[in-house]
Amino acid sequence: MKILCIGHASYDISMPISEYPTENKKYRVNGKIEGGGGPACTAAYLLGKWGMETYFAGVVGNDLYGTRIKTEYETVGVNTKYLETNYEDATDTSFIIINQQTGSRTILSNVSEKMQLTNKSIDLQVDVILIDGHEYEASKQALMLNKSAISIIDAGRPTEQVIELAGKVKYLVCSKEFAETVSGVQIDYTNTETIVKLYQTLKEKFNNEIIVTLEAHGALYSINGEIKIMPGIKVKAVDTTGAGDIFHGAFTYAIANNRSLESAIKLANITAGLSATKVGSRNSIFKYEDVEIYAKNINESIY
Repeated sequence: MKILCIGHASYDISMPISEYPTENKKYRVNGKIEGGGGPACTAAYLLGKWGMETYFAGVVGNDLYGTRIKTEYETVGVNTKYLETNYEDATDTSFIIINQQTGSRTILSNVSEKMQLTNKSIDLQVDVILIDGHEYEASKQALMLNKSAISIIDAGRPTEQVIELAGKVKYLVCSKEFAETVSGVQIDYTNTETIVKLYQTLKEKFNNEIIVTLEAHGALYSINGEIKIMPGIKVKAVDTTGAGDIFHGAFTYAIANNRSLESAIKLANITAGLSATKVGSRNSIFKYEDVEIYAKNINESIY
């Protein structure tokens, strides 16, 4: 089973602090966690770590951070044939402030418009494609080249291009922000009518399999015409950075291995929930065997 992930690559520097900073003060940070980040970039790392034949297409700079991202991929067997190096700009970076009291994070991202694939036509036949919308032309052409492949989008930001790509895939796995913006419906968890209306509106627009990630509330989906919310696991959150990206990676793994939709969501929920117990993105991706053990301990089937 060959998987192609296309999208944004960045380098994350996470700094845990005891409380959220106030303006015009200095803070001493005890330790930091560094590693690659980005939606499809993180998902590709998980897929490689979990033993899948995975390719990543994206762009990094000719610098230390770009080299580290490539090295990370090499350690888990991700093929970097389509990972381009931009010699004119630096690797995109994110500085992440983690509030240790609440587990919440504030992200400051430096993203360059120059960091785009020059090779828009990726000549690769694959079984599964995961895109995050950051490489619009390359994603569109890959979907056209691999019409029989299982296609998945990590739809985070509701931009015009991401919305267009969302209508071209089999599985639309989107954020709550994307779902609410596109549907025009705000979710009220005390009012099930808002949840149903949001889902039905998305279904009418896209007519594909739709999963809406709801962070601590789990994931919204439909099975046999019944709209459901699968709750997330209960953990003490330390850092939620990358949890959504990890959800998409685990979901893709399950779908690629012919798991049912509900099994895929369950695996993704558990993997993303566990990731919130560690700091950083790469650092918080558990081994598949450990996720499997956790699922057994809470009497949940991920098959």
